[in-house]
Amino acid sequence: LTGVLDDCLCDIESIDDFNTFKIFPKIQKLQERDYFRYYKVNLKRPCPFWADDGHCSIKDCHVEPCPESKIPVGIKAGSSNKYSKAANNSKELEDCEQANKLGAINSTLSNQSKEAFIDWARYDDSQDHFCELDDERSPDAQYVDLLLNPERYTGYKGPSAWRVWNSIYEENCFKPRSVYRPLNPLAPSRGGSCLLAFVFLFSWTGLCLEKRVFYKLISGLHASINLHLCANYLLEEMWGKPRWGPNVKEFTRRFDPIETKGEGPRRLKNLYFLYLIELRALSKVAPYFERSVVDLYTGNGHEDAESKALLLDIFRDTKSFHMHFDEKSMFAGDKKGAKSLKEEFRLHFKNISRIMDCVGCDKCRLWGKLQTQGLGTALKILFSEKEIQSLPENSPSKGFQLTRQEIVALVNAFGR
Repeated sequence: LTGVLDDCLCDIESIDDFNTFKIFPKIQKLQERDYFRYYKVNLKRPCPFWADDGHCSIKDCHVEPCPESKIPVGIKAGSSNKYSKAANNSKELEDCEQANKLGAINSTLSNQSKEAFIDWARYDDSQDHFCELDDERSPDAQYVDLLLNPERYTGYKGPSAWRVWNSIYEENCFKPRSVYRPLNPLAPSRGGSCLLAFVFLFSWTGLCLEKRVFYKLISGLHASINLHLCANYLLEEMWGKPRWGPNVKEFTRRFDPIETKGEGPRRLKNLYFLYLIELRALSKVAPYFERSVVDLYTGNGHEDAESKALLLDIFRDTKSFHMHFDEKSMFAGDKKGAKSLKEEFRLHFKNISRIMDCVGCDKCRLWGKLQTQGLGTALKILFSEKEIQSLPENSPSKGFQLTRQEIVALVNAFGR
């Protein structure tokens, strides 16, 4: 790939150089650290859109949860949005302060009114989320070591995989006109994977920037996942010992210009566009992490300090990149129309995050949920610039918060 990407003033060669020599080596190291390698996920949530058609029985679909004894004490203790040692050690004080506030403010209100206020606050808190979040308190939610459960080809394919991506593209995605439906999974196939190939005929006529961006992000996510399946493919299994590695033939089938009738390069360009969006989010959220109150707490003081130093170093690199996507050009029309479009944008993406609970392969579901939450977190950041700029230095913010889950998802999605 060469040349300039659509909808931004950035060329592919500059992104390649920046990523290869600055970002990738550091983000790889960061993903290996305890704070970022353990992700809590509920892989047993039922599909909300259609009856479950059975989970993948292939052994490589299985995800091995992490034993409780292996999880760092600072990660498994306290609430999911606590990121500092002080926060993890002050649960009782926090509960007491919250009770005092409720008492002071609501002393003349009925219990029913108090409950209503709590519900409203919970609803308000959900308004900046672009994803359907797992309930981390559910007994079905388990910690997974991402390093021991890598994203790779599992053999999951067919109608179940087809239905997931068909739903995303056909029902939830702002898409160009004249879009062909995905390849029929019941037709003879030359291969298969977690995500089947789609054939599109493009015409951007009449599609505004925001809807083009939305489509490119979903296409870029699709391309990213397909790339990792091709790069980490089960090549052979001798005497029960699998050998994983790059499958060039599979990569060619999905991305070669001739094989895909010119569509493959566009898919890869959308991957670069996704990279730019998440890179922009990292540069925008830096002030949140630069505060002393944020520790990336795991209980290991030395490692926590190193993790934060490495993360801040990555932020410095992201700020040095001179060709960021300009999100200010989005939702810049009349206020009423822009607000309506932004809400449509958010609800479309939230619906896509719910569809990830319909993926029949646990490993595919894990990485689908994580990368979707990572992208949702990036969008939440890009639409919260004012809140981030007004963060207090020495106390958690009421206007903008990131849970540990969102932080882990953002870094690992960008790492992908």
